[in-house]
Amino acid sequence: MPGDPLPTDAIGPLDLHLFNEGSHRRLWELLGPQRTGGGVRFAVWAPDARSVAVVGDWNGWTPQPLDPVESSGIWAGVTAAEPGHHYKLEVTGADGRTVRKADPMARRTEAPPSDSSVVPSFADHDWHDGEWLARRGAVRRGEAPMRIYEVHLGSWRHGVADWDALAEQLSEHAADLGFTHVELLPVAEHPFTGSWGYQVSGYYAPTARFGDPDGLKRFVDTLHARGLGVILDWVPAHFPRDEWSLGRFDGTALYEHADPRRGEHPDWGTYVFNLGRHEVRNFLVANALYWFDEFHVDGLRVDAVASMLYLDYSRTDGEWVPNEHGGNEDLDSIRFLREVNDVVADEHPDVLMIAEESTAWPGVTRPTVEGGLGFTHKWNLGWMHDTLEYFAREPVHRRHHHGDLGFTLLYAFHERFLLPLSHDEVVHGKGSLLAKMAGDDWQKFANLRALFAWQWAMPGPPLLFMGSELAPWEEWTEAHGLPWHLLEHGPHRGVRDLVHTLNRAADTWPAVWRRDHDPEGFQWLEPDDAEHSVYAFLRWDADGRTAVACTANFTPVPRPGYRVGLPWAGDWQVVIDTDAPAFGGSGARGVVPTVAATDAEPWQGQPASAVLDLPPLAVVWLAAPSPGRRR
Repeated sequence: MPGDPLPTDAIGPLDLHLFNEGSHRRLWELLGPQRTGGGVRFAVWAPDARSVAVVGDWNGWTPQPLDPVESSGIWAGVTAAEPGHHYKLEVTGADGRTVRKADPMARRTEAPPSDSSVVPSFADHDWHDGEWLARRGAVRRGEAPMRIYEVHLGSWRHGVADWDALAEQLSEHAADLGFTHVELLPVAEHPFTGSWGYQVSGYYAPTARFGDPDGLKRFVDTLHARGLGVILDWVPAHFPRDEWSLGRFDGTALYEHADPRRGEHPDWGTYVFNLGRHEVRNFLVANALYWFDEFHVDGLRVDAVASMLYLDYSRTDGEWVPNEHGGNEDLDSIRFLREVNDVVADEHPDVLMIAEESTAWPGVTRPTVEGGLGFTHKWNLGWMHDTLEYFAREPVHRRHHHGDLGFTLLYAFHERFLLPLSHDEVVHGKGSLLAKMAGDDWQKFANLRALFAWQWAMPGPPLLFMGSELAPWEEWTEAHGLPWHLLEHGPHRGVRDLVHTLNRAADTWPAVWRRDHDPEGFQWLEPDDAEHSVYAFLRWDADGRTAVACTANFTPVPRPGYRVGLPWAGDWQVVIDTDAPAFGGSGARGVVPTVAATDAEPWQGQPASAVLDLPPLAVVWLAAPSPGRRR
């Protein structure tokens, strides 16, 4: 038999007002389980439900009714629950069906495949990252480097299965390689492991696969202590249809659009959030703040932004509804994205908001006051596709596609881009990065090394998916750990060592990143040598007195005596040579500490030049401080 109704324990009128207008910034302190003087208060938004009750360990899973709180749509009541108790919300919906639902605002869950919510500990974490937080804003301002190691925690290293072990081993590996940030595929709770976290059921609950939420806080604290920022993938575009979760929560399309032309995603079989509804928008904006406030993360990478911006995304005629102006822009989503970026910037002006956006939508990283979406960075997916297609071509054909690599420079400074070689490119039959490369085995490794040195030298912070530093032959799958044994083999170890060296070289010679978003920081030397498939360019430091010259030969034919323009004569240090034996290369050009053949002969618009013996399928960086010239 149902128990007696439970007291709401003073949810105030200001809280209700802010929530119903969509502006309650700390929603996790209003809804979900809250510690009170009389026990634990549960509160849930279900405006069209006929009744709502809470069931759990403390009451033998006997329904105890919650009471409606005025006309807010919230149901609430205080129980005798304690931290660690499992619970669900029993919702009798407007459709007359009674379904036991997970709490949308649960801050802890059972580990899948179980799906109950869990009362959290309510304990405050004793943070030790104040020094890190005080300086992290330098990355957003472009004053500190960003080099991202993208990670799926469940398959990074099998057998490492809790937050503390992951923190220790992952931070050691990423810091040793020289990355500045770790980006985690979604860690919010998700029922299906094969979704990699991109079908979220618990937006406020870190996945229980690795332990309790306090473990994630320790994880972030540990990475910060090692000098690593933490970026989380965040999924506000859609959610799964599991009956026990958000879908049709109160017997109506509450979180999602009712019309399937807007409320159901044709590619992923999921529901699409109704961002025109104040409370739904509040649910997500507050969720973004939650990860920053409660877990001290340093950025969110917002997934599938393109699917949010366009009403006709993956839809044919008749499958979508135009906006009020007759266009295909999703005006609700645009308002939401601007709002969440503005709110995050207001409360945390030192964090990153990164868009995974695959179209030419203008102003993704422009401030909202200038008509943009307000993100701090955008993935340059055009660069990724053009570059990988080029490296997959046999070198003999590359001269016919020479413009592919340079095309990105036509738009590279229109947005604050970063350059991803992400998980999406090494799954679902696409093959590993190594397998994509053209040629025989030697050429594949040489191409991969050249690809990484090219990526690190181009304008935009690099992102590399975990395991790419091992140069695996097989594509990634979440079902297996990374093939760490490959480091026992020289060519694979050489790729790992190159990634380490690239990161250290970028620290020593910050010209390769300091002006990533400034067109004055990049200068072509040779963009047009299609016949030899050779490129050369300069990266300039902020003071204009230090430069890095990057030269690339994308054929297996050495190019002896190749003249490259330089802004001044003198000894230019060989910073990177991807053909060096230390990286598994042939050493065709020898190993020398400096380039001695610089002279005062003008070349490629520069007052000096050097004659280089360009190694095959290789990228070479030269660097030197200026004896006086300033650009």
